[in-house]
Amino acid sequence: MVLSRGEQNKRRGAMKKLEAVIQPSKLDAVREALYQAGVQGMTISEVRGHGRQKGHTEVYRGNEYTVDLIPKIKLEAVLPDGIAEAAVEAVVKSARSGKIGDGKVFLFDVAEAVRIRDSQRGDQAL
Repeated sequence: MVLSRGEQNKRRGAMKKLEAVIQPSKLDAVREALYQAGVQGMTISEVRGHGRQKGHTEVYRGNEYTVDLIPKIKLEAVLPDGIAEAAVEAVVKSARSGKIGDGKVFLFDVAEAVRIRDSQRGDQAL
């Protein structure tokens, strides 16, 4: 019996990729909240960027200049579909300060995951 790619993915387990861009000061709280939500692994990168606020101006030694690329943390994790919503809620609750620049969370469908060590596929590879 030949299965379509979509049917294969349903059998293996659906997966989501969570990407979150947060303030650096919130990293420890977000990591702990994700561990509590059942997330086992993640990738964390230091990034720079801006959203709608397009940066801000600062004064240094009497000179004013524009800071338009603000330091942020980008967190990525591929998750079994069953814990994706709990992971999103964990990030939102732990990263929120209520001020501009708190960040964003993105959730994507993942078609496939393959563990290099033993070639396991789907959510078994996570």
